[in-house]
Order: sequence, then structure tokens, then C-alpha cells
Amino acid sequence: MKSHTNFVKVRYAETDQMGVVHHGNYPQYLEIARIEWLEQLGISYKTMEENGMMLPVYEMHFRFIKPAFFGDELRITTRLKSQPNVKIEFEYEVHNEAGDLLTQASTVLVFMDSKSRRPVRCPEYILDKLKN
Repeated sequence: MKSHTNFVKVRYAETDQMGVVHHGNYPQYLEIARIEWLEQLGISYKTMEENGMMLPVYEMHFRFIKPAFFGDELRITTRLKSQPNVKIEFEYEVHNEAGDLLTQASTVLVFMDSKSRRPVRCPEYILDKLKN
């Protein structure tokens, strides 16, 4: 399935006293990666929301293998796990500059109508973008 790679530089504020990235920052890294994944398909998250579609996180899982440190440039690879329906599932790998695998993660998000707050099927325009 479609994948995308982006880079995030670890900022000092994201680390603890030992210079290690605090685990609470990883959801933000994945959000950055997801939004860039959508953008590389030509899908604006902002426009999607303006058109009444939300994508709340339903599940999030992490496996922390090695720590990331202040100043590291992280390479985050985002892969679509399967064809979306009411939900969309992603898998992620986070590597450091040396190529070491630091973290594996996955998320499940649900397509939701912002007015009714009810799950809906993946919009056709997103499915069309995934065919290309």
C-alpha cells in the first residue's frame, strides 16, 4: 500500500533530563507523518475538516525499541495498512540518522461526520487518490 517518508528533528523541549525523547511526543510525530502522507496524495486535512469530515484516533500502539535523543533527525515511514472503509489504518517505523529502528507504531482512525459525530465511509475522492 502507499507509503511516505518524512523527517522530524528532535527539539530540546521533547526530551527528558537524559536527553531522551519522552514517549508522550510520539503521537505528535505520527500526526505530522499522517498529515504529510495525506498531503503527498493531494489531500488537505484542513479542507477535509472544512467539508465536514473528521478523523479521530480510535487506536494507537507503540513498540519502543531504542531511544531517540535531542538533535536526532528522525525518519518516519508511514504506510497505509489496508484499503480504508469506515476506518483507516496506518503503520509507522521511526529510524534515526544511522538507520537504527527506534520505534514501530500503528494507528486506527475513523472517518466521522463532524455534524452528526457518526462514523461514515471513506470519501470517494480519497479512494480515488489511492488508486493512482
